[in-house]
Amino acid sequence: MTWWAPQLSGSFRTLHRSMPRRTPFPAFLLAAALLASAGSPALAEEGDPDSGAPSSPAAPTTPMGPPSAEVTVPSGKPLYLEGQDGRLLVDGPWLFRADLGDVGLSQRWYGQGGVAGWSGTTAPMVWNAGGTTRESYEGSVGWYRKDFKLPASRTAGTDQWIVRFEAVNFRATIWLNGRQIGTHVGGYTPFELRLPNLNRTGVNRLVIRADNRRAMPTGIVSQPIPATGWWNYGGLQREVYLRKVDRLDLTDVHVEPRLSASRATATVDVEATVTNTTRSNQLATVSGRFGKQSFTFGEQVVAAGRAVTLSTRFVVKRPKLWSPAKPNLYRVRLAATAQGANERRATPVAGYTLETGIRSLVVSGAGQLTLNGQTVRFRGVAIHEDTLARGSAMNNDDRARLMRLARDSGSTLVRAHYPLHPYFQQLADRMGILLWNEIPATYQLSESDLGRPVFRKLALQEVREDLLANRNHPSIAVWSVGNEMASQPGRNQATYLAAAAQLIRTLHPTGLVGLAFAGHPESGCQAAYAPIDVLGMNDYFGWYTGVGGNIADRDELSPFLDALRKCYPKQALAVTEYGAEANREGPVEEKGTYEFQREFVDYHLREFATKPWLSGSVYWALQEFRIRNAWGGGNPWPTPPIHQKGLVRLDWTEKPAYQVLRTSYRATRQYAPRGGGRK
Repeated sequence: MTWWAPQLSGSFRTLHRSMPRRTPFPAFLLAAALLASAGSPALAEEGDPDSGAPSSPAAPTTPMGPPSAEVTVPSGKPLYLEGQDGRLLVDGPWLFRADLGDVGLSQRWYGQGGVAGWSGTTAPMVWNAGGTTRESYEGSVGWYRKDFKLPASRTAGTDQWIVRFEAVNFRATIWLNGRQIGTHVGGYTPFELRLPNLNRTGVNRLVIRADNRRAMPTGIVSQPIPATGWWNYGGLQREVYLRKVDRLDLTDVHVEPRLSASRATATVDVEATVTNTTRSNQLATVSGRFGKQSFTFGEQVVAAGRAVTLSTRFVVKRPKLWSPAKPNLYRVRLAATAQGANERRATPVAGYTLETGIRSLVVSGAGQLTLNGQTVRFRGVAIHEDTLARGSAMNNDDRARLMRLARDSGSTLVRAHYPLHPYFQQLADRMGILLWNEIPATYQLSESDLGRPVFRKLALQEVREDLLANRNHPSIAVWSVGNEMASQPGRNQATYLAAAAQLIRTLHPTGLVGLAFAGHPESGCQAAYAPIDVLGMNDYFGWYTGVGGNIADRDELSPFLDALRKCYPKQALAVTEYGAEANREGPVEEKGTYEFQREFVDYHLREFATKPWLSGSVYWALQEFRIRNAWGGGNPWPTPPIHQKGLVRLDWTEKPAYQVLRTSYRATRQYAPRGGGRK
C-alpha cells in the first residue's frame, strides 16, 4: 500500500474542488471516532514514520488484570488442524510486565519467581491494542511469563518437549527456568524450540522478552524493524503450543500433488523429516493415508540424535479436484513407530495430520493464470489481522467472520501483507478462497537495505519459514516475495528476487512466485522480474498524485495496463491493490467521501473488465485497520490511526461502496474454460 503525499483536490481530469480548512478534531473524542470510524475534520499530513524516535515508550493500552500465581498444566486444544499429535495449547493464566526503561535484562526478570511487578493476562495478547499515539506505534519491550507443570506421561523419563510460538512481534528471546534457550526475529512466522532443562515433576517458568521497537538504542547498527504499513502490535500475536516427543519427531511434512494433463490422475509426492531424539539408534517405520489410499515410506534406521528425510510417491486415480467452486480436500495422516535394538516389537510414537487438495494452478504460455485448465480472472480483497478490542491477537471467531465477509463480497482471493494465521488458511482451503501469501520483511524495503546481509537473511528466512509451515494448503495461489520495493529494481533487488524465487521452487516445485510493485508509468520494463510467475501492480491511479502527478489522472490507468502487458507477455499480471479512503458523506468529486469511493470502485472495476488477459484484481482493503498515528492516506480529512480505504469499518458496518464491489464481483465469471469469454 503506497503512501504518497495526499492530494487536496478531486481526481477527475476536469473537475476539481478546493477544500476549506476545518476545525481540528477534539482529542478526547478520538476513542469514539475509532469505534464509529467516522470522518475526522482535522487536516492531517502523511508524516514520515522513520523520522526520529519518540521521546519515550508508551505504557500498555491493553487492559490487564491482577497477577496470578497459579501454576497450570497446559491442556488446550489446537486452534487449527495441521500438525503433530498431542499438541497442547498453553492456556490458562499468563503474566505480563512492561519494560519501558529496558531494564528487564539487567534486572534478570527471566529468573524471577514471584509475581510482584507483573500483571495478569492470557495468550495471545498484544500490549498496545487500542493505541493511538506515535509512542504506542513506535514500540517498546514487554515480557511474558508462563508458570506450568508438565502433563502426566507414561514415558516421562525419556520424553522430549518442544514449545511452538505461532508469532511473536518482533524480536523474541526465550528463557526456560532462567536459561536462555533461543531467539527469533520476525512477527508472522512460527518457530519451535526444544526445552532442554525441564523440571519434570515441579514448576517450569517459560519467559519471553518481546521487542517491537522501530528505533534502536544508540550504538546498535541498522537492522530490520517492523513494517510501516500497519499498526505495530507488540508481543504474542498468536498462540503458544507445547508438545511431547517420544523418541521420534515428525516435522516438515510436505504433500505435493501434480495433476496430469488429462486431469484423470495425480502423482503425489510426500516427504517427512524424522528426528531421533534419543541416545540410541531407532528403527523408524512411517506409513500414511491420503484420503482412503494407503502409502508407506518403508523402514529406516535413524541414528541417535540425527534426522533423516523420507520420501514416497504414489498415483491417485480419478482425483476430486480443489477449486473455489468445489473445494474438495483430502485428509492426510502419517504415523510412525520406533523400535530400539533390544525391543522385540515396534511402538507407535508419533503422528501428523493435515488436509490438502489436488489442483493445477499454472501460468499458461500466453501469460494467463489457469486453474484446472480454466482461465482465471479472480476478484479479491485484502485483509489485515486487526480488531477493535484485541488488535492483532484475533480469535477463531474473528477469523471466521472476516472470511465469511470475504466470501459474501464475491471474492475468490484474499491477499495479506504477511502469512495469515493457520486457521485463516484452513478456512480458505475449506471455503474455496485463494490466497496471495506474502512475507512482510521486504515491505517497501529500500535498495540499500536489500544490499545488507542482515535484511536479506531475514527476508529469505521468512520465505523459508512460510513455505515450511504453509505449503500444504491448496488455497495458496501465490507466494509473494515482496511488496512495493523500488519499481525500478537495482542490483540488490534483482539478486534477492532470483534467490527468493529459487528457494520457493526448491521447497515447493509447483508453487507460483509472486511480487507486488507500485504502478508508476515511467518505470519501464524490468529484466529483474524475469524469475517472477505472477506480477501484481498496485493501482492508485486517480487517488494518489504519485511522483510529479504521474498517477493523478485515472484515465492513464488503461494505457499503463496495456504497457505492462507488452513488457511481460509471458507472465501472469494482476492488480494487487486499488482503493480510496472514505469516512464521510459529501460530493462525488471530493476525496474522502463515500460517494467518491463508490465511484472510484466502479470505475476501476469497469477498466479491469476491458482487459481479458488480466488474471485478477484485489481491492485494498475489505475492512478498515489501524495503520499509524499520522496516517492521511490521501484523504484531506482523515481519522488516524485508522486506514479508511476499507469497505467495512472495524465495527463491521458497511460503507456504500461495499455493495458496488459485491454486485460487480458476483456478476463476474472469475473462472472460465480456456478461450471462454467474460460474463
